[in-house]
Amino acid sequence: MAGLKGLTINTAPEAEPHIYAEDDAAIYQAICGADGVFQIGQQCESQVISNNKVRVKDGVIIVGGHFARIPYGDYIDFEIANGQTGKKRNDILIAKFVTTGSGGIDTFTGEVKQGAAATGEATDPALTQNDLYQGGKIREMPLYRVKLDGLSITEVEPMFDLIPTIPTLNSYLSDLSEKSMEYYNSGLDHCIRFPDKKIQVCFGTMSATVALSANGSGATGTARPNKTFLKPFSALASLILDNASDDWMWVVNKVASNTAIETVTLGYFQPYTSRQFYLNYIAFGAYTE
Repeated sequence: MAGLKGLTINTAPEAEPHIYAEDDAAIYQAICGADGVFQIGQQCESQVISNNKVRVKDGVIIVGGHFARIPYGDYIDFEIANGQTGKKRNDILIAKFVTTGSGGIDTFTGEVKQGAAATGEATDPALTQNDLYQGGKIREMPLYRVKLDGLSITEVEPMFDLIPTIPTLNSYLSDLSEKSMEYYNSGLDHCIRFPDKKIQVCFGTMSATVALSANGSGATGTARPNKTFLKPFSALASLILDNASDDWMWVVNKVASNTAIETVTLGYFQPYTSRQFYLNYIAFGAYTE
């Protein structure tokens, strides 16, 4: 085993070259995490030229950490074999990376994987997707699915993921923090809102002072805690209460509106003229602005 291999190090002028394409690819794969097309140029946009030709425009591609590009203003024309009358077929346009091994010879090509013609629904041809990091030698990344019905191309479907730029990721994170969730709190009460879905969850702790009368082997009583939700609901889907302070206390019943918990009936093991209980609550439902 070679052990730890230094990459960003200087070596003596007479030393043999020691950094290979697969070393850089390992770093880029660790950063990008997957195959895909980057958000630059025309992002490998497709164009049907004829029923026998699909053009893919400029862009930058990564396959197993290895980069390739169609230069700006350039393109690749993929030749599509004739279809068959009365049959359907799926062809896959691929970016194909092949290597002879570590430190060997690599190739990067754009090719067409032709599917099998079928009288029913067409299926995709199989792709070879070796893990290059683990020593695989062939990896085919799908770019587009070209669907043929009879002699005609009926659809060209993208099959790749767009890899976002860092500014795009920052914008996504900003949108998530500013638009996807809102949070409010007051003391022990909290409210989380999801504006996109007009849904909110309110939760917290409330107190209820109640007179408990003997009832069978225990005691029950109804209190009016008048707990107002931080943000009113338009439709309260669910409301759960549980005891926060006494293991022997339980919630027998509750009445709630879209704005507050109005009454709660509690059970306890003995009567009390007046006793304060603390309860946790969680409420879920829709809201309107």
